[in-house]
Amino acid sequence: MNKILVTGGLGFIGSHTVVELQNEGYQVVIIDNLSNSSEKVLDGITAITGKTPLFEKLDLREKADVEKFFKKHNDIKGVIHFAASKAVGESVQEPLLYYENNISTLVYILKELKKLPAASFIFSSSCTVYGQADELPITENAPVKMAESPYGNTKQIGEEIIADTCKVVPSLKAIALRYFNPIGAHESTEIGELPIGVPQNLVPFITQTAMGLRDELSVFGDDYPTPDGTCIRDYIHVVDLAKAHVVALGRLLKGENKSSYETFNLGTGKGSSVLEVVNSFERVSGKKLKYKIVGRREGDIISAYADTTKANDDLGWKTQLSLDNAMLSAWNWEQKVRS
Repeated sequence: MNKILVTGGLGFIGSHTVVELQNEGYQVVIIDNLSNSSEKVLDGITAITGKTPLFEKLDLREKADVEKFFKKHNDIKGVIHFAASKAVGESVQEPLLYYENNISTLVYILKELKKLPAASFIFSSSCTVYGQADELPITENAPVKMAESPYGNTKQIGEEIIADTCKVVPSLKAIALRYFNPIGAHESTEIGELPIGVPQNLVPFITQTAMGLRDELSVFGDDYPTPDGTCIRDYIHVVDLAKAHVVALGRLLKGENKSSYETFNLGTGKGSSVLEVVNSFERVSGKKLKYKIVGRREGDIISAYADTTKANDDLGWKTQLSLDNAMLSAWNWEQKVRS
């Protein structure tokens, strides 16, 4: 049984990935510092899978603690690295926090993997590396644009660090997965997205507004050059996204990778506007959502959706769940956690 480390494994995407790993028979060890998550998530993972993963509360910024962890767990075969700060606005206000949290932690983990006879590494990257792409849908060959935020920059730098390391460490194989917009929750409602404070993402803001926790949703701009004037994004169900990590890990462990460092877009291949997401929510929930159109938000790009050909053909992975599936699961989760 392969032992896999999942950093940030109690977070939104991390917890769903732990579930899929355990369902496939992997032995999972979670590291999380609980800065944006809760130890209660372990109960949800256990309820779904019937197995409790090993958990160590650890701050990856503490280099000595990282070294101690890898000495204790020297049989780790792979790492899926989610642990990072991820709020774009906060990164603009606190750039040094983001560079320390997202870059130094990556370096410390790679230094430990370098010591192992063989290691597979999956990096949680982002479509933010493309900025406003010149062509849609966005392929993996699209140029990486200058980052709009320190958060986006940490994803670009992170990819560069991994690529450079793979060139000189023959025992290391890595894949960077560039997510588009993860939404939804596990159908069991045992785990889901639970942001601390005011949500930074559209869907939890929608569900919290519908529950009465927020007065109304602000839709930032309706004058973009899109069919309904609102921004377009590629919204992917978190369970589909989690399954892609398991497929990518298997690719590396079986030696099916075509090079020591690969990148894949993870999305549905379809763009949905903000108002289409609102309409989907209203359709599946039967509730009218209170929202208002306000001015554009600085830094927002017009449209981004993935070309998923490479992930479909090379990884053998594609999405199974629809926008309506995702919105219904998010709504069911919101109702459960507020009950």
